[in-house]
Amino acid sequence: MKAISGLVALALLWSTVPAMAESAPPPGCEVPAYLLHSESVLKKVASAVNTEGRLDIMVIGSRSATVVTPDGTGFPGRMEAALRDKLPTIKVNVNLQLQIKKAASDVAGDLAHILEGKQPTLIIWQTGTVDAMRAVDPDDFRTAVDEGVSAMQAHGADVVLMNLQYGPRMETMITTAPYLDVMRVVAQQHEVPLFDRFAIMHNWNDTGQFDLFNNSRGVELAKRVHDCLGRALASFVIDAARIKPAELRIQQ
Repeated sequence: MKAISGLVALALLWSTVPAMAESAPPPGCEVPAYLLHSESVLKKVASAVNTEGRLDIMVIGSRSATVVTPDGTGFPGRMEAALRDKLPTIKVNVNLQLQIKKAASDVAGDLAHILEGKQPTLIIWQTGTVDAMRAVDPDDFRTAVDEGVSAMQAHGADVVLMNLQYGPRMETMITTAPYLDVMRVVAQQHEVPLFDRFAIMHNWNDTGQFDLFNNSRGVELAKRVHDCLGRALASFVIDAARIKPAELRIQQ
């Protein structure tokens, strides 16, 4: 229980990272190319960017996606800054729908309320961590994610699934594999991209770009991780939509 409390504390610490202006990526943001590519295509994103010149994104996330202060966000804000930098001719807006301590079934059951009056082009659904920590039956988790993605697509949005965050301590405290597998299967069935946050963070830790076992660096570490995740997610969305930023600049 003490170890799990430490994991929760780290997640909450990472939730306090404010948004910053986009700049050149700092050292340590390297991600293998295969983790930033998806065979599934974000067709609605491509259409909105190429024909409307705008991109409206909703992030449905947990506490680790946002901040407790009113002047910024974590990786959603960093993604927004990166997208505006990469797509300077496109009006980008990221809206965060915070779902604190909610399992996938809770979010899926509340989607009508979450999406009421909103028409995002893209929904990024960050899920799995709460279910893993609560040891929710993987079959129930699969049903919830499947129903949630179906509802989002029926609402007219493209969908990106984002899986659990990785920490070395998690491998000894929480069984993650069934939840990672479920999200991979559901993404394939619905032909939606899966942003493999778990694998990306695992790679960063294994290659020494981040020491995710030692959280003594606190906010400094959290800022770097959120910054790199936001940049990686922006690149992932652009790739999945098959957008060519250089061509957009020429068109404008």
